[in-house]
This record gives sequence, C-alpha cells and structure tokens, in this order.
Amino acid sequence: MLESIINPKKAERHPWEMFFIGLLYSLVAVFIVDLIFMKNISFSQHSSILIVIFTVMLCIPFMYFLIKYEEKKDLVIDKEKTLLKEHGKALKAFAWLFLGTIIGFFLAFILLPSNITAINFDTQLRTYCSINMPSNVENCVKNFGAGFIEKGRVPAFGAGLQQVVQILTNNFFVLLFALLFSFIFGFGAIFILIWNSSVIATAMGIFLKGTLARTHLSLLRYLIHGIPEMLSYFIAALGGGIIAIAVIRHHYKEKKFWNVLQDSVDLIIIAIVLLIVSAFMEVFLTPLLF
Repeated sequence: MLESIINPKKAERHPWEMFFIGLLYSLVAVFIVDLIFMKNISFSQHSSILIVIFTVMLCIPFMYFLIKYEEKKDLVIDKEKTLLKEHGKALKAFAWLFLGTIIGFFLAFILLPSNITAINFDTQLRTYCSINMPSNVENCVKNFGAGFIEKGRVPAFGAGLQQVVQILTNNFFVLLFALLFSFIFGFGAIFILIWNSSVIATAMGIFLKGTLARTHLSLLRYLIHGIPEMLSYFIAALGGGIIAIAVIRHHYKEKKFWNVLQDSVDLIIIAIVLLIVSAFMEVFLTPLLF
C-alpha cells in the first residue's frame, strides 16, 4: 500500500510532495526494522543494511514506473531540448524523494536513543569513520565520530586538484555502478542512492552532535555539494533505466530506439559534468563556508 501512495504523473506535477514520501518511507523502514528485527540477535547486527533495504523496497515501484514513463516520452518527443526539459520533471521528483529520505534518516539518527542509533547506523558510521579516521575506526564509531570533526580548510590549488581527482575517482565508480545497476535491473540504482542517502544523513548527524552546530548548518555542510553529486547519480540512473526499459519492451527494433539511445547518452554526459562540478564544490566551496 505505502509504495503506491503516489504515481509518476502526479509526482512530476507536484515534485515537492515526494519529499514527504521519502520522509515517510525512511521513517517507516526504521520503525519496521526496530520493531521486528532489533530483538533478534542475528538480524540486529545488520539493522543498518535492513533499514536501507526496506526503504529501497518501498521506493522500487515508484522508480520503475517513473523510468517507464520517461521512456515513453522518448518515443513520442523528437526534440532533445524538449526531452531534457521533460526529464527535468522526473529529476525534481527524484531529488525531493532523496532529500526526504536524508531528513528521515537524519531525524532517526538524532532523535532515537544513542544505543539504538549505534545499531541502526552501524555500517554508515563505519563508512564515515573509515574515510575520516581510517587509523582509528573503532574509537571513531564508538564515539559517533566526536572529536574527529575538523573545521574545513580550503586547500592550495595544487593540493585541491589532487583531492578533486581522488573524490572523482571514487564518485565515478559510484556513477558507473548506478548506471550499470539501472541498466541491468531497471531500478537497481535505487539501492546505491538510498545507501548514499543514509551515509549523508549519518554524516550530518555526526556533524550536528560533534560540533553542537545548528541543524541548518549540518544540513548545508553536506547538501551544498551533495545535491549536484546525487543529481548526477539520478541522471545516470535515469539514462541507464530508459535504455533498459526500451530493450525490455523491444523498442530496439524500432527506429525510435536511436532517439532513446541519444537521449540516454546526453543524460550520461550531463551526469558526468555535474559530478565534476560537485567535486570542485566539495574541495573549494564547502570548506570555505564551514
């Protein structure tokens, strides 16, 4: 029932409503896992992954039908500018859904008791600590990252470029997986996107608790560069998903398939450009503000 609350057409007309859908899905996933699996010794050790999986399960129907809806547009609309404008409606819906899941996970992180949070976000905490404190992961996880948050510093241009390259190397792999998962499964990229959503929410929660910063600062610290980065993954997922749906429905036998292919390539190029922009923002802009 919950996964059918909203349909793609309505989502494109009122994309902001997807924020509340994402918020609901993530909170429901946390509630289900804590209610059903928390007392089970085996399952409780994997609560952090189960929360992501349940959120993904709720999002799958919407994402599948939205990609299917976008593929139909490729067969009807010939002008690329018009197509990209139409796809923009879907991307807005994706973005609001993603933002809603971030806020949902973020609220669960900061409002639930510390012992529950440690279980619910164990894998995400370890991911954060392995990046920010690789030499002392266990202590970082135990203290929720406290003491390991440094005020950002804008690096020199040469050192900054090296950081950009490192970030892009990692993010291009994520982009590639989003593209491949979307192509192979049609909606497979949603797992990567929701996982990243939970990691960003965890980082925001750590920043809020570790610095006693105001909530909106913890949001802005990660969303400034996080939004274009995640949009690039959404766009790549949409491009791969459109091709997958076209192949499934045997549209590759039609001349229109080349329009679909060209549209997908354009989306992937836009995704790469956005990913590069977000990496420069992460290195040179976010530290300047925070």
